[in-house]
Amino acid sequence: EEEEEEEDDGGLQSLRLLCCLALLSIWVAPAHADCSPLLLLATSLPPCFSAPPELCFLSNWLPISVPFAALLNRIWVLLASALLGSVGLSACSISISIMNASACVRLVLAFASAALLVFLAQMWVRTPAFSSLSALACSRPYSWCHVRSSFSGRRSLEREGGFIGLNRRQTKRKYELDAPSHPLDPLTVSEMDQVRLVLLNSSLAGNGMPSVHALVLQEPDKKDVKAWKVGNPLPPRKALSIVMVNEEVHKVVVDLASSTVESDVVHRGAGKPSLNFYDMNTATALPFTYPLFLESLEQLNIDKKDVICLPLTLGWYGIPEEEGKRLIKVQCYYGHGTANFYMRPIEGITMVVDLDLKKVIRYIKHGEYPIPKAEGTDFRLSVQKPPFLEPLKPISIEQPEGPSFTVNGHKVKWGNWEFHVKPDYRSGIVISEASVRDPDTGFMRSVLYKGFASELFVPYMDPTEGWYFKTYMDAGEYGFGLECMPLEPLNDCPRNAYYMDGTLVDVDGKPYVRSNMLCIFERYAGDVAWRHTESPIADIEVREVRPKVTLVIRVIASVANYDYILDWEFQTDGLIHVQVGMTGILMVKSSQYKNVDEANEQNEYLYGTMLAEQTIGVIHDHFITFYLDLDVDGPDNSFVQNKMRRKDVPPGASPRKSYWEVVREVAQSEDEAKIQLSLTKPSEFLVVNPEKKTKVGNPVSYKLVPGTTAASLLSLDDPPQMRAAFTNNQVWVTPYNPEHEYAGGLYVSQSHGDDTLSVWTNRNLPIENRDIVLWYTVGFHHIPCQEDFPVMPTVTESFQLKPTNFFEHNPIVKTFPNYEGDLPQCTMSA
Repeated sequence: EEEEEEEDDGGLQSLRLLCCLALLSIWVAPAHADCSPLLLLATSLPPCFSAPPELCFLSNWLPISVPFAALLNRIWVLLASALLGSVGLSACSISISIMNASACVRLVLAFASAALLVFLAQMWVRTPAFSSLSALACSRPYSWCHVRSSFSGRRSLEREGGFIGLNRRQTKRKYELDAPSHPLDPLTVSEMDQVRLVLLNSSLAGNGMPSVHALVLQEPDKKDVKAWKVGNPLPPRKALSIVMVNEEVHKVVVDLASSTVESDVVHRGAGKPSLNFYDMNTATALPFTYPLFLESLEQLNIDKKDVICLPLTLGWYGIPEEEGKRLIKVQCYYGHGTANFYMRPIEGITMVVDLDLKKVIRYIKHGEYPIPKAEGTDFRLSVQKPPFLEPLKPISIEQPEGPSFTVNGHKVKWGNWEFHVKPDYRSGIVISEASVRDPDTGFMRSVLYKGFASELFVPYMDPTEGWYFKTYMDAGEYGFGLECMPLEPLNDCPRNAYYMDGTLVDVDGKPYVRSNMLCIFERYAGDVAWRHTESPIADIEVREVRPKVTLVIRVIASVANYDYILDWEFQTDGLIHVQVGMTGILMVKSSQYKNVDEANEQNEYLYGTMLAEQTIGVIHDHFITFYLDLDVDGPDNSFVQNKMRRKDVPPGASPRKSYWEVVREVAQSEDEAKIQLSLTKPSEFLVVNPEKKTKVGNPVSYKLVPGTTAASLLSLDDPPQMRAAFTNNQVWVTPYNPEHEYAGGLYVSQSHGDDTLSVWTNRNLPIENRDIVLWYTVGFHHIPCQEDFPVMPTVTESFQLKPTNFFEHNPIVKTFPNYEGDLPQCTMSA
């Protein structure tokens, strides 16, 4: 009888232990994103990239939709958790109360072992193996995926946010809890999830989630944004999504209040949506399954594990077999011996990939070239050898009382400025509703309703087979913001910087967070805001100087080899300085020549500069066109040119022979505002509010101050220039139209140039005393030099938006200088 009682006790203890283990598994599994107990069952099913595996499991085995499966899964997890939680806790408490000490120890060890097993099982399910480069990449790291997206860098929706720097306390943030507080705030994580469910439950879903290429806020009407006040309800929130279904492109607007599709417009013209990371990963993985390419690697004695391929947009050239297809070209590089694989191109091989068919449709062999050597190409500090440059002593800006700016959501206040800032998948950063405080009245006055980098154009000057198509439009083809990688504290941005994350969307419609996507910091470089020191001649002692402190908002986009540094800098005198910096790595081609003399002997033009043995940096251009919706003291403005013209003095009227005068011309229509800059025909370019004047009668205005720039030298009928006709002029002015924000059109990839800024202005619409938009292009001609090898020092160009008769006087006269006692007193520690 005692043995039977012991067996009963053992059975009861086993039952209790199973209950405890069930409780542990049900609580541990959902702790991971997109993970529930059903995930383990779902992994045995065929892959479903349009939804998490547990939803595929439910929707495949039950006659229900994926959104309903999501709801059912959540209900199942909640009910199971509640049931097993109560049963398991009761069983554990009873077990512990009747067991001896040895049994309790065994129970604890069983719990620990079970937790470890569950953790390892989840690691196996969710973590991809990097053993097969030939497998197609995927956007989520499920068990059937062999290569995680090398581009997207998906991360958890929970992170350490806020200031990043020494002695700064960081706070946990859950992005699912974010809520918009301003009409222009970007879509939140929960709103993106909501849009995804709406799309899944719509007629677009069909066989699963449509392929998502963009998901952003559909901004409210401008008048509604400007009428909104803090504390009032937000205007209706809507989302705009660009998706592909069965090779059709849809522009879908979702009403978030009703969770319905408000509109669905199918794109019928030329041009394709920007690439998403699934497109890029698919294209760059396909060469490793293509026999001819693998044979070429064998002939070159190259191990495929050392090969990196890049997805290269191919533009448009009227080639019949390319029409109507969504294509991309792929070229590859040999990364053995260096991290700088760009300097080791496998020249002479180009593959054309059909992104919809997911296959290589053309293999082009256009010559045999040596692969440049790896020596001297790696720029990483860890591989450098002496001698090193003498390091400079550390320098840092310290703000013991904290920064002078505040960030509330996406609203920034600093000095006399207030504006809204948000990361953006296409342009990187958008500045909105920038206004400056008048020093006399104390009122905020509008300056810029919206500003951002609208499009880029990067044509290479080599017409040969492997290079003629390299005429990239980075914002519309790749997504300038999509390529903004996390900023590195202390080096990308100074110690006193504040960091803001961006929320982007993957091909399956799921949001993910790009940490440290932009930074905000105050800059003091020893510059002077204004000064005057009187000379001894006047016998008056005057020594007045004010330091210049500015606020910088920065993003950096790493578009493959190039890194673009984009700064919006605000000054207390009302000036906005926009600067573009370029660094990174040159795109090079290999050559059979080891030096310039060998090429000269063969009388061969290299299309660039020889940077190292068998390495040519191809000459090219960079153009960045900015959208600037200036609202100077209100929306109705005019565009004015103050033309400077020489005036001859009549004989005998003065010892002078000539001087120059200002001739004021108000542009009536778009044609009159198309400007090609000229040093011999100088002008000031003003956006004027004709209804607002200073006390002495000057119309208030802001002036565009161009920096050093460049104009395109391509012929107007060259297909790349037709697509990038927005670079035909450096300055354009158009009437405000919310549908016309991207200078190269909404659908840029493989576009024909029939929906660009140049085409819009053919209507020659009136622009006087209306809501107008100013467009300005920053340009670089880049002839590479050896100092650009192996990585380029940063070069910059810029422009300014400067108040001109906007204030009654210098707005920063009544400011204070620095005093010794105001600054932190630092000493060297022992």
